[in-house]
Amino acid sequence: MSPFLRIGFSNFEIDPGLAYHEEVLNPYCAVYMKEAVETEKGQVYKQKKPTMYPPWSTTFDAHVHRGRVMHVMVKDRTAELKSEATVALDTLASRCKKENGKLEIWLELKPQGRLLMEAKYYLEKSDATGQSEGDAESEREREGMFALHQRRGAIKQAKIHVVKCHEFSATFFPQPTFCSVCKEFVWGLNKQGYQCRQCNAAIHKKCIDKVIAKCTGSAVNSKETMIHKERFKIDMPHRFKVYNYKSPTFCEHCGTLLWGLAKQGLKCEECSMNVHHKCQKKVANLCGVNQKLMAEALAMIESKQQARSTRDSDIIGREGPVGVGQAGVVRAPSGLVTGLPATATPARKGKLQGISWDSPADVSKPVAEQDKDDEPLYAVPRKEHQHKFTIDNFVLHKMLGKGSFGKVFLAELKGTGQFFAVKALKKDVVLMDDDVECTMVERRVLSLAWEHPFLTHLYCTFQTKENLFFVMEYLNGGDLMFHIQTCHKFDLPRSTFYAAEIICGLQFLHSKGIVYRDLKLDNVLLDSEGHIKIADFGMCKENMQEDSRTSTFCGTPDYIAPEILLGQKYNSSVDWWSFGVLLYEMLIGQSPFHGRDEEELFQSIRTDDPCYPRWLTKDARDILVKLFVREPEQRLGIKGNIRHHSFFSGTDWTALEQRKVEPPFRPTVKSPSDCSNFDKEFINEKPRLSCADRTLINSVDQTMFKNFSFVNPGINRIKGV
Repeated sequence: MSPFLRIGFSNFEIDPGLAYHEEVLNPYCAVYMKEAVETEKGQVYKQKKPTMYPPWSTTFDAHVHRGRVMHVMVKDRTAELKSEATVALDTLASRCKKENGKLEIWLELKPQGRLLMEAKYYLEKSDATGQSEGDAESEREREGMFALHQRRGAIKQAKIHVVKCHEFSATFFPQPTFCSVCKEFVWGLNKQGYQCRQCNAAIHKKCIDKVIAKCTGSAVNSKETMIHKERFKIDMPHRFKVYNYKSPTFCEHCGTLLWGLAKQGLKCEECSMNVHHKCQKKVANLCGVNQKLMAEALAMIESKQQARSTRDSDIIGREGPVGVGQAGVVRAPSGLVTGLPATATPARKGKLQGISWDSPADVSKPVAEQDKDDEPLYAVPRKEHQHKFTIDNFVLHKMLGKGSFGKVFLAELKGTGQFFAVKALKKDVVLMDDDVECTMVERRVLSLAWEHPFLTHLYCTFQTKENLFFVMEYLNGGDLMFHIQTCHKFDLPRSTFYAAEIICGLQFLHSKGIVYRDLKLDNVLLDSEGHIKIADFGMCKENMQEDSRTSTFCGTPDYIAPEILLGQKYNSSVDWWSFGVLLYEMLIGQSPFHGRDEEELFQSIRTDDPCYPRWLTKDARDILVKLFVREPEQRLGIKGNIRHHSFFSGTDWTALEQRKVEPPFRPTVKSPSDCSNFDKEFINEKPRLSCADRTLINSVDQTMFKNFSFVNPGINRIKGV
């Protein structure tokens, strides 16, 4: 009778007194089972089974034998937290037997934190809540079921703002910090301001347009602190001397405290600027120059020049109809030609011949009273009588999911009996994470998705002072991750069907110049009939035509293409690699690449060849091999037509695109509001919006979201509107 332990982790704690505590976001466990192996250099531990990622408050089984250890690592979504501990399974089993077969202890982790662990001792043929369950669990362990990783959030490279050669990114300052431009305190929660990755200069986000000195980078580049060389230059070196400070003093470059008891820093003899010793060579040659006042003066000069230029153009405009070309066609400033006769003058901006555009939202007014003076970035035609929505138009019934970004609710439109998925994003988090543009991209792609049957449809967007809201169709069939966890893997017809519909959705996005960049099981949903819908477009990259390339590091770790990991510029090839990973998971029930941590996982993606079971069909193996080609230009999807591959020989693509192919699986849906196909983790929580910090919200620059509000023309399809 072989003994085994049933182990579960239910809670993680970290010292709340540590500044690092603020950064712990959605911690998760990684479990590595290692075996003792004798080598020439002595005994070493090697991992022979795939890494497991057990969700909180669930269990997994591990057989106990001498020389086997369990290495546990707790990480968070920022990939910065790495606390770990190693436990010998035979020692753990001995303690369990002393405690009548069950043990609950806090496992101390290094360098910080502790993990609440429960362990039960069983024999293979004993009563482990049923003999079959113990056998099944151990069989799953042998088959490597946990190699199919649980839900994991996407990662994205921090947005870089290049200003005067500085590379500013949003930064969390763990200690009091002052702005190097305006000299005022940088306050707030989480990522309070920007810091240059090269010279460490710290600034407010609001001061980014007031930076006038080029980044020094290092002492070698100090002469490049001269600005506006074509008009004037500033090259006023500081005269720094070592100084003893008798009271707390902050560096006026990086903004942090000068530490020490004596000779803590340097003071300029001319302008009295205080800096760290380490910052001396990174300070710009601006002795005696007030950057804020200088920037304001330059801005005033520039605005006067623009005003003068506008007056000159007005004078020219009064002398003749410059904008009217042949046949009385009005030529727009952007060079686009509209079909208006020359005599037509719009009554107001944003309204032409009975067609109006949604205008930017003013959060200080009710949505129904929004000002329509400004035309949005992406004008979307809508009928004049269309209704505008607020959160008061909906009843929130259930919470379907949540994360650091906000929450997703099942909501009912009052008076219609129709249900929608309402995604609420917290404005303060969007701003702190520098994700305003990602949010706007998601809104634009969602509004475009109405044109395709396999993309999630958006009905409208609106905002309040605290939140941004997306009102989308409610897909109550659940996502592919939810379904694959119940059956381990999909059969061949089901995998082929899902893969074909996903290809249709991907190719539509690519035809519009959009690279998706976050294809995974979690982002493919099923409707009530069993057809797929691709969701979550926050990682999309727009304007990616045939010759376009981008280089942002982003995606979900298991699905990231090797060219992204190598720092190469890439195009839609990355979506076909991710599609290969997703298809492998559907067919085999495991992830194709493995590692004890992200570093090893990424190394595996760059170098390893996936394992293909002997029972896999020839066509399935062939398409996977061609999708996992590491040269992007040779990868299937980029080279050749993926629809013509023999794996899809039985697919009627015309009927498929018209949703005329019967899905091989129909999810169990009892009603339009059924939530049974969603993880129970969130369903039982009370559906309510998070409360934001008033002081923080009042400091939010609302103009950043002026083009967010939107009403889809398809909103007329909703009954009662």
